[in-house]
Amino acid sequence: MCGIVGYVGNKQAYPILINGLHRLEYRGYDSAGITLVNHGVKQYKQKGKVSVLEEYVSGKDISGQTGIAHTRWATHGEPTDENAHPHSSYSKGLSIVHNGIIENYSPLKKELINRGYDFQSDTDSEVLINLIEDIQNKEKVDLTEAVRVALNNVVGAYAIVVASEEYPDMLIAARKGSPLVVGIGKDDDFFLASDATPIVEHTKQVVYLEDEEIAIVKKGEDLQIKTIRNKSKTPYVQELEMNLSALEKQGYDHFMLKEIYEQPQSILDSMRGRLNPENWQVRLGGILDYEQKMVNAKRIIIIACGTSWHASLVGEYIFEELARVPVEVEYASEFRYRDPILGEEDVVIAISQSGETADTLAAIELARSKGATILGICNVVGSSIARGTHAGTYTHAGPEIGVASTKAFTAQVTVLSLMALRIAKLKGSINASNYQQIVQEMYNIPKKIEQALQSNDIVKEIAQKFQDSRNFLYLGRGYNFPVALEGALKLKEISYIHAEGYPAAEMKHGPIALIDEEMPTVVIGTNKSIYDKVISNIREIKARKGVIIAVVPQGDTAITEIADYTIEVPSTHKVLDPLVNTIPLQLLAYHIALLRGCDVDKPRNLAKSVTVE
Repeated sequence: MCGIVGYVGNKQAYPILINGLHRLEYRGYDSAGITLVNHGVKQYKQKGKVSVLEEYVSGKDISGQTGIAHTRWATHGEPTDENAHPHSSYSKGLSIVHNGIIENYSPLKKELINRGYDFQSDTDSEVLINLIEDIQNKEKVDLTEAVRVALNNVVGAYAIVVASEEYPDMLIAARKGSPLVVGIGKDDDFFLASDATPIVEHTKQVVYLEDEEIAIVKKGEDLQIKTIRNKSKTPYVQELEMNLSALEKQGYDHFMLKEIYEQPQSILDSMRGRLNPENWQVRLGGILDYEQKMVNAKRIIIIACGTSWHASLVGEYIFEELARVPVEVEYASEFRYRDPILGEEDVVIAISQSGETADTLAAIELARSKGATILGICNVVGSSIARGTHAGTYTHAGPEIGVASTKAFTAQVTVLSLMALRIAKLKGSINASNYQQIVQEMYNIPKKIEQALQSNDIVKEIAQKFQDSRNFLYLGRGYNFPVALEGALKLKEISYIHAEGYPAAEMKHGPIALIDEEMPTVVIGTNKSIYDKVISNIREIKARKGVIIAVVPQGDTAITEIADYTIEVPSTHKVLDPLVNTIPLQLLAYHIALLRGCDVDKPRNLAKSVTVE
């Protein structure tokens, strides 16, 4: 959730670090800070935005060719200047930035206090840097060894970078359960970050640290990696697959709007090389070796969080209808704390945009311990989920900077649809006519999303009428129920309006009591097979003076006559409805949030990647 940047080399560190912090703002944060090493350790940190930190350091000494920086999302201790990272050791000679949670920080802190240490913050991170200093002093070891010993004494998750006054040309980094990437520069320099976005403009050569690995980066020397058990490792250098242009707004007012409009391309990229309508071929190279496992699976369990969980629900509908295999969709955060019944004949699909979601990673480990086959769907090459599963598929949606996920959702649904089609074909559970129709419709989806995006002006007009609403209800049936959930989530995430998604038939089991002229209801009414039932739901709402915003197929007349406002989308096969129907709901959330003066790309209290519990 928090963001880390580090640099050591021949350049001035501050411009690299501050720009890196701006790149990481999308992850969500409440404070920011920088440590620079140059004839001592200089530390600057402030509660609030990175821009507040920039103002604070204006006119101060920001020289130094080694430094670390951090954007914090509060876990231990309130968002304050004191609790912001980096944190210094008691002697002020060491500085640390830390993502994650040290679970046994309390007994460690008590022991350190008994040994004479004083603490300036409420954080677990300050405990860790003082533990490192204590080991260094007590055992008379160098900094690398002190870090290694300290990490063997902590329980929890961490991605850390340590800077030292004694070693001004060196940084030490380590990770366990929280991502960290090392960038290898061309000028005897190194870059460190919690993800690749801050370093892509400086280098394409990266090493993704594995759990319990320590990286020692020294100016002018080769990268060294060892484990916390003191075993040396050979760095595995990879080519970074990310373009700097993908991290820019490119003329859009917000990243969220840009990413909404990128969906025709991101879906096409997710299908590229996997779907060929000329010979009706669907093939996903990443799971070829595990296709038979999926064909023979007694059931499929999909684990995810947030928007990815909504995509998983769509996947459940598609797999069960086309591949005729039982599917269960689980919140990873609940699954990991249960004792689920799993075996070798079960297939678990873990879905995460970042590939670093802490609960999903923990659920993967639980499923692995029970012998299940685990496949991953994620967007970030080299992420923990990509490395921790038996096999998987990348969505190829490109970087998603807006905190509220948009193109990641449709890319995940696309990949799940391809998977289900492939397994259905192998099992013979789908007839040739239906299979070919869906394949052709998938090929047409990018163009149909382009058409759906043309509803933007109508959606903007509707948003103006409902920007002051306090509550929204979203209703959908069948494949459109997960769309209703996702539409409601988008609205509450970025506009702070309370919104709930429900299966339309469940309205009479509670939500109908809330219906009045003050609460708009968004109804997704594109599924032809249950179209009449949706009309009945709409009439029930209108009978109670409810206001209807309906998403309808182009040329619709029946719902349009009843609804107060309609948004037309192109028709497609029902299993692909979610790909098209989610577009106007994303736009509606965006425009309402904008009209309410909300920070669309960085909504309050939210982080892009939830890497801690």
